[in-house]
Amino acid sequence: MSLVYLALGSNLGDREQNLRSALIALVPHLQIESVSPVYKTTPQYMADQPPFYNAAVKASTNLSPEVLLIFLKRIEEKVGRTPTFRNGPRVIDLDILLYDDTVMQTPGLTIPHPRMHERTFVLTPLADIAQDVVHPILHKTVRELLLATSGEIVKTDIRL
Repeated sequence: MSLVYLALGSNLGDREQNLRSALIALVPHLQIESVSPVYKTTPQYMADQPPFYNAAVKASTNLSPEVLLIFLKRIEEKVGRTPTFRNGPRVIDLDILLYDDTVMQTPGLTIPHPRMHERTFVLTPLADIAQDVVHPILHKTVRELLLATSGEIVKTDIRL
């Protein structure tokens, strides 16, 4: 089994339910080990959209990175995501952040996630469940990466 860390985000519709639905849909192929608290975050790249709810998940899986990505895209469709523009609003967004110590880049998938180290909305929930995990390229812990970022983020009372 491989250890994976995923980011979950939603800023359209019932954001809490969207995150819950995505988390439940992971279970057939992922063994959930821990889930971060949910954070309310301001959009980072395109400000004119509703705030996001973000969380992170630690899980084990037998799926390869490529098959995991296909599985996550199917969950996004099932929860209600429709094609939109880059960094735009979305019902659900599921990203592979880390997959064991894998470093890979294909036309459709880059691991570790290429922008995770600059995103407070990713690193804050990830630090709740994996603060000492080391980024396989940058060789810094999640906690160290988080300290180098900035952004408005607020922990909610929501637990998934």
